[in-house]
Amino acid sequence: QVQLVESGGGLVQAGGSLRLTCAASGRTFQNYAMGWFRQAPGKERDIVAAVSRSGGSTYYADSVKGRATISRGSAKNTVDLQMNSLKPGDTAVYICAARPDDAFLLAPNIEWRYWGQGTQVTVSS
Repeated sequence: QVQLVESGGGLVQAGGSLRLTCAASGRTFQNYAMGWFRQAPGKERDIVAAVSRSGGSTYYADSVKGRATISRGSAKNTVDLQMNSLKPGDTAVYICAARPDDAFLLAPNIEWRYWGQGTQVTVSS
């Protein structure tokens, strides 16, 4: 029911910034919580941030607190991840995900239903 397409990845210097965008399509996309995950080569996929269906509640991984901001677009068809003060350790494929509820607020590691293809973020030292 939901298709997700990420954009905005690229190569940046350490200390730089990127804004990733996930574009969602579907009749009821506004009823889905949205999340950003990342996966580096040889590593497990980890949640980075998530935002509730209303946009009023957020979750951030400890590794990005203070450096990342997740927000829903005004039309509710996009979700952005603003990343500042990027570090080489942030290098990964960043993947957008969606859930039809806000269960992540209590259990951020629960299964997410829909996934995008990912966008590469590379941070050089």
